Amino acid sequence: MADSTDTTAANTAFVTADTDTAMRALGRRIAGLLRPGDLLILSGPLGAGKTTLTQGIGDGLHVRGPVTSPTFVISRVHPSLSGGPALVHVDAYRLGGAAEVDDLDLDAGIDDSVTVVEWGEGMAEELADDRLEIRIDRRPDDTRTVRLTGVGDRWAGAPLKAQ
Repeated sequence: MADSTDTTAANTAFVTADTDTAMRALGRRIAGLLRPGDLLILSGPLGAGKTTLTQGIGDGLHVRGPVTSPTFVISRVHPSLSGGPALVHVDAYRLGGAAEVDDLDLDAGIDDSVTVVEWGEGMAEELADDRLEIRIDRRPDDTRTVRLTGVGDRWAGAPLKAQ
């Protein structure tokens, strides 16, 4: 399994989003790259835009919504409205580590859905060798810098730079 700090097999791109609307649009574009079995791990400080990006991904996947932060319920499943993969939206903020992520049994349905784990850095990498790691940093002017890093063979040739 690839280590999350190993960038030798990684495909990385940087995107700037200056509004919530731009974050949702980026999410819709990312959704166009996704297929069943994909794992996305989102990281960044509180208020960076992780849920906003996930809302755009949900829009792009045409899932039942609304997509809201699952902070207190930990995980929500949004079924597809168009025959595509469901969106499994997880908020690992309140979890104590990888063992608690494992207790959620996310790997049981990971092959059939797109799984987005907010606050998953350092906890959710064990779910899949191939994953899209997304780091969001918000500047004082509210502009976000989004680093997309595709890890593993699945993401080796993905057009992340076109985002």
